[in-house]
Amino acid sequence: MNSSFRLLIAGAFLSFSIAAGAQMPAAVDGEPIPSLAPLVERVTPAVVNIRVSQTVQSRNPFADDPFWQFFGGPNVPNGSRQVASAGSGVIVDAEQGYILTNHHVVADADEIRVSLVDGEELDAEVIGSDAATDIALIRVEADNLVEMPIGDSEGVRVGDFVLAIGNPFGLGHTVTSGIVSALGRAGINPNGYEDFIQTDASINPGNSGGALVNMRGELVGVNSAIISRTGGNVGIGFAVPTEIAGSIMRQILDFGEVRRGLLGVTIQGIDAEIAEALNASVDRGALITEVVPGSAAAESGLKVDDIIIAVNDEKISNATELRNAIGLKGSGENVDIRYIRDGKTRSTTAVLGRAESASAQGGDIHPGLQGAQLASYRAANGTEAGVEVTAVASASPAAQRGLRDGDIVTQVNRRNVRNLAQFREVAGANRILFLRVERGERSLMLQIR
Repeated sequence: MNSSFRLLIAGAFLSFSIAAGAQMPAAVDGEPIPSLAPLVERVTPAVVNIRVSQTVQSRNPFADDPFWQFFGGPNVPNGSRQVASAGSGVIVDAEQGYILTNHHVVADADEIRVSLVDGEELDAEVIGSDAATDIALIRVEADNLVEMPIGDSEGVRVGDFVLAIGNPFGLGHTVTSGIVSALGRAGINPNGYEDFIQTDASINPGNSGGALVNMRGELVGVNSAIISRTGGNVGIGFAVPTEIAGSIMRQILDFGEVRRGLLGVTIQGIDAEIAEALNASVDRGALITEVVPGSAAAESGLKVDDIIIAVNDEKISNATELRNAIGLKGSGENVDIRYIRDGKTRSTTAVLGRAESASAQGGDIHPGLQGAQLASYRAANGTEAGVEVTAVASASPAAQRGLRDGDIVTQVNRRNVRNLAQFREVAGANRILFLRVERGERSLMLQIR
């Protein structure tokens, strides 16, 4: 038995009959109903599911208990266990088997398994990884892979339609759609280099490392993070633009590592209040408060009190934008800098130096710091403000001497240290260290031998 219906869809009346096994018609008022299926069918084979296994150290819950320590001795037994996690990746070079994903997906992995859309599973190896941008490059060996062309993320506009493809909650290949909600988002990871594309396409745990795709079937971003109080999608997701991901990939392939550019200045942002206090002619930009001797900035003629307002014709409104503009370029690159000095606009060209690695193992600096992972720490305004302890292995020398995850070291032997390079210089030259540590609302001094 057939039934007839007449529906109003987007202002057009649609008449059709429903019979057993009937489907929606292919047209409304003679116009084809749009479908993303052809696009999805073309690009989905380039997106892979990633399964990672790693060994984590488990700390004995009684390790700090004086009673346990009295009877168990100072070496309280700890253990280890295997954990598994899931993520996504995008094949960007089918011939070589290169896959872009997130650093946090494959960090510290013992084994990486990649699943293709047809179910085939492959072993993968990490070619290189960069925590500061959360981008990693891995590789598989297989024939007949499908790659996704890399698009120009600089051409992305707010309001553009996009697809997010990945492996949410380990369910397998899943496609969601939305628009670009905002560009140039930062503040998600203050210690990283950020210029995120924000989207309302559903992104959930497991989507990390997956593809953000434009309507031409091009990769414009690598899905990286979400904002959520529940851990699930609330319509605010972030992707690393391909401009950044591609730059990191090229550096890894060219040098085997990321060689980040360094200008050699200490800066702070400018606002209306600061501009009035300095009688400055602009109320945006990055104020130079220190120039490192012999640095790229010094060689280019930049001085303290200069206000940088543009890099390569891109406006600089604050300290974070300058940090990103420089840090996302490679060492040895030429950059054109426009700045204000004495109320006049001037220009110069700097050849960027090479920034030190953003993190280090404490044991490489001092024996008493073994087991601690260290990284340069930046305050909310983007200025260097010390060295952060990002991880401490249980029962390690660093843990036994009182260091904890999240500690911020601001002084070593009463000398201020604003970054990892200064910390390494002071700590590496002394047998006994006294660390001034900020821990939440507390300040304390730790002795390291």
